[in-house]
Amino acid sequence: MFGLLLRLLPFWVREPPLIVVGSVLGVRIMYLAVRDQSGVAACLGAVFLVFTALRVHAVVRALRARRNPAVPVAANTAAVDAAAQPQPQPQPQPQPQPQAQLQAQAGTGPRPGQVAPVKEHNAWGQALAAVALVGGLVAVLWVAPRFMPSDANSPQVVTCPDASHEKLPRAYQQTPRPVTGGELCQALNRPDLAQLLGTPGETANTASGTNGTAPLTDEKVAQPEAEVTFDTYTVNVSATYNHLSTGQYVKLMKFGDETDVKTLTVLGRPAVFSSDHTMKVEIDLGSGSSGGPVGQGPLARTLSVALDREDRGGYCDITVWSTSGALPDDQALVDIAEKVLPRIPERSAR
Repeated sequence: MFGLLLRLLPFWVREPPLIVVGSVLGVRIMYLAVRDQSGVAACLGAVFLVFTALRVHAVVRALRARRNPAVPVAANTAAVDAAAQPQPQPQPQPQPQPQAQLQAQAGTGPRPGQVAPVKEHNAWGQALAAVALVGGLVAVLWVAPRFMPSDANSPQVVTCPDASHEKLPRAYQQTPRPVTGGELCQALNRPDLAQLLGTPGETANTASGTNGTAPLTDEKVAQPEAEVTFDTYTVNVSATYNHLSTGQYVKLMKFGDETDVKTLTVLGRPAVFSSDHTMKVEIDLGSGSSGGPVGQGPLARTLSVALDREDRGGYCDITVWSTSGALPDDQALVDIAEKVLPRIPERSAR
């Protein structure tokens, strides 16, 4: 049915759309064939290009016929017919003008029955040139993605949520110069964070920040935190504004489940490494039950650094874990701490 409708259309209405559609489809299919190394797609694209070349050839012939129409030569036939008929008596003719005589003597006037030769164009050469042009477009489409950045393939940058209008808990008002969750998120969500973790090819999936309080403190201790997730690792940074010094915190670790405890100094501040397992919570959304019990999750590595050089109290935790249980080197946490801590105001003397 569609082919019948195409045949009913006039030539100059039908051919240009066929050429455009054939060119676009041929170039696109050939590009996909080169990209995916598919022989079937290459054959299909070649069919479209050959079809387009034939349509171009037909249009070139039609244009040539319209520009150089055939001129019927009937002068000799008319002369023979005139000789066969009886000649009339000659009548006195007026004398030609001098200018006409000069033209007749010089032989510069047009001769009847002669047509100026027309230089014919090679239609097949034009069709091959059109195919070569289409091939050049295919080559450009194949090479361009390698040298030009594509917005569709470029990774989207994850930004921290805007929490400037969020009301802070009362604990933040009672704490001098506390950092907020949004500020922690801005400090942690760095362009080089993946490189610091040892996975430079990854981009952040999510970034968040909250203005919470420390547990078991009756909401009297501010504890903002931020978290950035990657495919491999998850990084969490929190600041706890209590009066517990790092030295006292190390003593408490001996009574807890922390392992691989190691003390050090970061930016002139006392710090300590520790390891502990995260919690694993299973939630069943289909059966309507509350889910399974809380289990033990993968191991996490934490670097705790005092909020000031004098260790007056309070600390910043940088924690890294992964679902596979793999952990980066301890130096990665030190590098992250050296980037984040300058964005957190040091705690002033009480």
